Amino acid sequence: MPLSLQCGMRKIFGFHDTSETLSAMLTHTVGRIEGQHTTLRELIDMMGEQGLLLLCVLLCLPFLIPVSVPGISIPFSAAIILIAVAILFNRLPWLPEKILDREIETAKLVPVLQRGVGVVSKIDRFVKPRLLRLTSGAVSNRVNALVLIYAAVIMMLPLGIIPFSNTLPAVAILLTAVGMIQRDGLFVLLGQVFALAATLYVGGIVYGAFAAGRGLNSVLG
Repeated sequence: MPLSLQCGMRKIFGFHDTSETLSAMLTHTVGRIEGQHTTLRELIDMMGEQGLLLLCVLLCLPFLIPVSVPGISIPFSAAIILIAVAILFNRLPWLPEKILDREIETAKLVPVLQRGVGVVSKIDRFVKPRLLRLTSGAVSNRVNALVLIYAAVIMMLPLGIIPFSNTLPAVAILLTAVGMIQRDGLFVLLGQVFALAATLYVGGIVYGAFAAGRGLNSVLG
């Protein structure tokens, strides 16, 4: 079992030393990806003791920009859901081998991750501990975990051809995870706002398809 899956819940929820920015942590991780293919298991190993919430940030990066990497929506979203479920029940996460060992082309993944890190670097300076009640305690952790689960489910939907259908829930995951890691309640609140925006956006798309008489298949196709 990878080291990051053996760590305690305190490692999942943040870091003892937050002097290094999130973009720097992510850049370091992305820089260690080698070979023609990588797997989720290898990405988890690279995280070490930095925490599984940082992995959630990494996994949502490809969906922050209008470039798709084939075959990652379901495994990446599923991994986020399982991590969030672990947070919800205060248990170490279990990830199935089928998800852990699915190969992803490095040549396609790394450039997308690097561009995603560029997005994260722009918010680093705005993150700071505040509204601590929203990022600490069992109730807050469970609410935040539910937001992560809900946003990841939306991100998993096969709507990638529709602009922003993956981007909005990915931003919700990013803001919520960053807020939990750095104890920034404002980012947690913004994450909830984007989760609501994703709901309204995707709901509007589905409603529009039915109203036009095309049905759900026209959206999922």
